[in-house]
Amino acid sequence: MSAELVGRRILLLEDKSRVAMLIESIVEDLDGATVGPLASVEEALALLATSPAVEAALLAVNLAGRQVFPAAEALTASGVPVVFSTGYGERGRPRTWRGRPNARKPFTEASLRDAPRQVPALPEG
Repeated sequence: MSAELVGRRILLLEDKSRVAMLIESIVEDLDGATVGPLASVEEALALLATSPAVEAALLAVNLAGRQVFPAAEALTASGVPVVFSTGYGERGRPRTWRGRPNARKPFTEASLRDAPRQVPALPEG
């Protein structure tokens, strides 16, 4: 169990249902809770406008051909720590978003458990 995820509400932005189900299962096994999964930037922005009560976010970089960075901007502007998920690592992001935490696909429980440790601003639970 990861103390970083216990009781945390993690926004999940992922358009592939199997990947989303795997992430949800792992987060729940680590005693966290997922918000979503959401499959589009628009869904994420709408949720943030009405219910911004998330403590961190795991964002797939590419959502059905659209990049996730407008949602990442809104989240970071609200003080929500963001972890990207991509199999491409730094290459899959514009320079302005490089150096940010990444949970590399394919996921393992260890990679998701360790992702919050990469986020320096994760608020106390």
